[in-house]
Amino acid sequence: MSANFANAERKPPRASWATRGERSNMLALRFMAWASLRLGRRPARGLLVLIAFYFLLFSPGPRRAVRDWLGRVRGADAPPAGWRDLFRHFLSFASVVHDRIFLVNDQHELFDIRLHGHELVSQLRGQGGLVLMGAHMGSFEVLRSIGVQQPGVRVAMAMYKDNAQKINQLLSAINPRASLDVVALGQVDSMLQLHGLLEADAIVGMMGDRLLGGDVARTIEFLGAPAAFPTGPFRVAAIARRPVVFMVGLYRGGNRYDVHVEQLADFSRIPAGGRQAAVEAAMDRYARLLEKYGRMAPDNWFNFHDFWGKP
Repeated sequence: MSANFANAERKPPRASWATRGERSNMLALRFMAWASLRLGRRPARGLLVLIAFYFLLFSPGPRRAVRDWLGRVRGADAPPAGWRDLFRHFLSFASVVHDRIFLVNDQHELFDIRLHGHELVSQLRGQGGLVLMGAHMGSFEVLRSIGVQQPGVRVAMAMYKDNAQKINQLLSAINPRASLDVVALGQVDSMLQLHGLLEADAIVGMMGDRLLGGDVARTIEFLGAPAAFPTGPFRVAAIARRPVVFMVGLYRGGNRYDVHVEQLADFSRIPAGGRQAAVEAAMDRYARLLEKYGRMAPDNWFNFHDFWGKP
């Protein structure tokens, strides 16, 4: 890792992806959920080809971002990504979003979900609450659904208030009984709420790969070039002094998902004055794990913006 940017931190302006207008609205979402749940998963999947083709043609920014990602994750020796590669990527994203409808509706039996390293979660939960650090890679809904299916396990998400409201609107559009247990970051009592959840042996999930407005960023080498990652989620986990695991639910085609679990950091054992170093070490390992699973399943990267550009 190059010393000239490895430890650089800065507060970026409002991220362009966050200010980009959403193409969908709640009426369209409700219709898609209604149609999918009545037709069934397999017949409704026929619509995904049209959706992926639409975004392939009419989303030049995400198209450039996917081409850039595929070029980096495949390596310099691989041929440039063509239209077929881009279509496959958009179709993978559409499939994961579509499957969310059925997962939120508690139709877990439709899926072949294979767990790798999940024993680590049970082992660490025996010591109290646990922080789960995810990414916009694969399906986070698969991870959440696994937790929901476990008796006595409380799963919560730590995120910004606006995002929490949007996600709960999405969930209620699919299943009025579904809701997300959320801790709104940036509030006066955010850390008290997190502390209470972790003391109650809950699993608290966060995303560590996307900048929001006002986030402090740290630049890390990622796939051979500097990229900005938010420090906030890692600092929150360090202040909570809990173990952190990395989890990713990779979509493998059809109805199959592979859930991978690896230990990311153990902030419960930070020596005095060692928090900053522990946060940086956790972020470095997080970037390495994103590289590892990105190479394993390139079509599962769903950050449709210039990840290596100026934040």
